[in-house]
Amino acid sequence: MSRCTPSGLPPRLHNATAPLLALTAALAAPLPAVHAQPGAYPVKPVRMIVGFPAGGGSDALARLLGAALTEKLGQSVLVENRPGANTIVATEYVRSQPPDGYTLLFVSASVAINPSLYKLAYDAEKEFSPISIVAIVPLLLITPNSVPVKNVMELVALAKSQPGKLNYASFGLGSSAHLAAEMLLLSTGAEMIHVPYKGSAPAIQDVLGGRVTMMLPGIGSAINLAREGKLRALAVSTAKRIPGAPEIPTIAESGLPGFDVATWESVQAPAGTPVEVVNRLNLLIRDVVANPDLRQKMVGLGFEPDANRTPSEVAQFIRSERAKWARVVRERKITVD
Repeated sequence: MSRCTPSGLPPRLHNATAPLLALTAALAAPLPAVHAQPGAYPVKPVRMIVGFPAGGGSDALARLLGAALTEKLGQSVLVENRPGANTIVATEYVRSQPPDGYTLLFVSASVAINPSLYKLAYDAEKEFSPISIVAIVPLLLITPNSVPVKNVMELVALAKSQPGKLNYASFGLGSSAHLAAEMLLLSTGAEMIHVPYKGSAPAIQDVLGGRVTMMLPGIGSAINLAREGKLRALAVSTAKRIPGAPEIPTIAESGLPGFDVATWESVQAPAGTPVEVVNRLNLLIRDVVANPDLRQKMVGLGFEPDANRTPSEVAQFIRSERAKWARVVRERKITVD
């Protein structure tokens, strides 16, 4: 008579069955939650939200960057336009998304300007993690050919001779073109009337038609018109001349030392996004912007490639920009009501 174990099975059969029972029990147990490791990011498409309509300069740059990052990440980077309220609509939307690196904000200098002009429901400095500056956008000081000036100081003298009678265009209240012109007036003591437009294209049309005295659009939207002789380019707004138009002097060297204004494009994520994801995206953006082909395309659109800052350096840069624009808003008493 064979000896049985307490389970009623012969010893040899019991020993063979035990591993199977253990495996069955393990399979029946609840599975632990599996979380993607930062090194695996991304495991699905990434959305990049742009605060301007499709077809504009910001949108074009975002799509160039998105295509380049798609190749590097192995996942699609999809550009989505959510225009409105000087990029506030897009900023509020991204702020509401999970901080997982799958919804990014592609935003201009407006993110540093808006806190001084609007009562916002968010604090961008606390609620976003800057990833990278992608490009600097020099502004081009332009006038109609009919305005009898050939340089910055002649324009200033003309404005001072007719205080509050001449006007300037911008592509919107609170835009970089608006505040850059106000900084020019602040620096010179001249006075001009602001005429805001809904976008650069209609504003530049009125410069061409002589209906406004000056404008400071992004250089890419006006440089070709200046080269064709359809309007006059007096100076660029940045501290140094730009490689794409070295023949045009800066405002600083035209009689206003220290003048240095530009808009810029950046990529940011909701605060709390894993540091590993932020750092990886920063390095990838540096890498793709260093590509000669992409750089050439950026310059062709009027952008100066500039992606060499670390995330902490980007945050510091944005803080300094916020302080600069706050001073202009305060001293020029600018409101958007």
